[in-house]
Amino acid sequence: MIDANQYPTGLTIAGSDSGGGAGMQADIKTMQACKTYSAVVVAGLTAQNTLGVQGAYPTDLAVIDQQFASVMADFDVRAAKTGALFDEARVLQVAKNIRHYQQKNLVVDPVMVAKGGASLLDSAGIAALKNHLLPLATLLTPNLPEAELLADMKISTRDDMVTAGQKIQALGVPNVIVKGGHGEGAVIYDYVLLENEVGFWLEGQKVETSSKHGTGDTLSAAITSFLAQGDSLRKAIEKGHRYMNAIIGQPLVIGHGHGPLNHGQWSDPADEGGKDYEF
Repeated sequence: MIDANQYPTGLTIAGSDSGGGAGMQADIKTMQACKTYSAVVVAGLTAQNTLGVQGAYPTDLAVIDQQFASVMADFDVRAAKTGALFDEARVLQVAKNIRHYQQKNLVVDPVMVAKGGASLLDSAGIAALKNHLLPLATLLTPNLPEAELLADMKISTRDDMVTAGQKIQALGVPNVIVKGGHGEGAVIYDYVLLENEVGFWLEGQKVETSSKHGTGDTLSAAITSFLAQGDSLRKAIEKGHRYMNAIIGQPLVIGHGHGPLNHGQWSDPADEGGKDYEF
């Protein structure tokens, strides 16, 4: 039984980013900023920085099981999210544990295609995700290239985003956000399709900055945080979107490539005031 007075706990099941900008590091920072405690299951390690990924090392399957067992034995996990799962074996192992522990409020960030177009999950992994993990999800959050793969169609217009959302929902996922961050134009549109057939748009101004590493992880982690706090799915999505809009406009100058987001909303050292945001 959930104790309403206990600090809400979310779980991130993802890869570790040694550069700290994406993966579970982004998830932990986001959950902390959104006032949710973050437990973790490490699905793999990466040697990574703002310039790219230099190495990837999936976690042993037995270690994934042990991490789940340790977390679930001690924490009241009210919502969970998945990120990079590396390959078919890790997707299946995570899905097995989600079923075993009957985890509710599961947000799946499919992490199939990188911003630059590189494949992050092979065909067997994608098939495992579609057949075994998606049916367990409360919400799926694909970017445009991932939505194209899942819906098996090209997405060029907002009408295409609506059609893709419907096709992805037909795969067995009750709720879908088709994220439009890869699109053109001064305004970014995300399409949300809920299981009650309610569809709506979220929008934000495109910010010209190289500090956008880990945007998908961050949005899904923010939504997971608010679900853990007991918000409805629609409210959690809207609050997560507001958090993203708030931090993406306050970029950090860190590293020599695609830098991280400003998860903690740090102010410029030259700015005496700084800003606080309500989500």
